[in-house]
Amino acid sequence: MNSTTSLVARQYRLQQWADQIRKCQSRPAGISVKEWCSQHEITAANYYYRLREVRKACLDHISYDSIPQSIVPVPAELISGDLRSVSASGLEVSINKVCIRVTNETSPELLKMVLQVAADVK
Repeated sequence: MNSTTSLVARQYRLQQWADQIRKCQSRPAGISVKEWCSQHEITAANYYYRLREVRKACLDHISYDSIPQSIVPVPAELISGDLRSVSASGLEVSINKVCIRVTNETSPELLKMVLQVAADVK
């Protein structure tokens, strides 16, 4: 029962913090986070701690199956490129004397444009 009480208390706290964060993010244009925090009697460090905890809680509840995935079509003539290395941090491909490094942060739109340009390099 103690763990249930702790869980409920944490969820309640997170809801309060999320409400507080929404209010801070909709503050008037000329007021900084630090000023807003001072007006609401919390430290900026505490605000950012609460923001981090709310974000973590949100990420814990996201179903990664529901996140849309993009597929970037690769022209057949580019597939013969030289695969340099694959690691957890990314992929490196050499095509027509152009070396391309792709990471999880690489947007599909950027990758598509770069592949199209690389196909034209002689």
